[in-house]
Amino acid sequence: MSANSPSTIPDIVIGRLPLYLRALKRLQQEGKTVTSSHELGKRLEISSAQIRKDLSHFGGFGKQGTGYQIEFLVDRLQEVLHVNKEWMVVVVGAGNLGIAISHYRGFQDRGFRIAHLFDISPQKIGEQIGEFVVQPVRSMREIIRREGIKIAMLAVPAEDAQGVADQLVEAGVQGILNYAPININVPANVQIQYIDPVTHLQHMTYYLAE
Repeated sequence: MSANSPSTIPDIVIGRLPLYLRALKRLQQEGKTVTSSHELGKRLEISSAQIRKDLSHFGGFGKQGTGYQIEFLVDRLQEVLHVNKEWMVVVVGAGNLGIAISHYRGFQDRGFRIAHLFDISPQKIGEQIGEFVVQPVRSMREIIRREGIKIAMLAVPAEDAQGVADQLVEAGVQGILNYAPININVPANVQIQYIDPVTHLQHMTYYLAE
């Protein structure tokens, strides 16, 4: 089974793979064992031709007329996305958002486990929040290095985000999911994704009638 190297695959294609994986797992929950690009396309509102083109970057997954074996395709996409193992993740910021993230159970069966919760506030440090004890940011770098953690989620105020990101990168973090409403500068070898609900709301309101 051949596949292109990661550097030749458009990032927009990589961004659609988790959507395919989520839809396939939903099909598994429904008891289905075989699907097609047409069925996936209807569920995701993506053309079947686009789905076949995206998957072709990673080799052959099915035969024309017989569709895709769902279990095989799930396994292969998990392998491509490197979520066929468990990634430890740290959350920085123990405010309402950080607490909600640390309590979210949807990470567990999708390749991620929240390992630590950090904050800078003396009032929060040492507080028991669910299964976590909030730890001081000053110990963050040592813990991340010792445990080899590569992924972090930032749930801190915008004014603190760059400084915290710098510490995470120095500690060896290679992927940051940033909830703070500000762009962060990171080295080229560090992946960063942004989640800002307001920008998505503003995107939607463009299309809404006044």
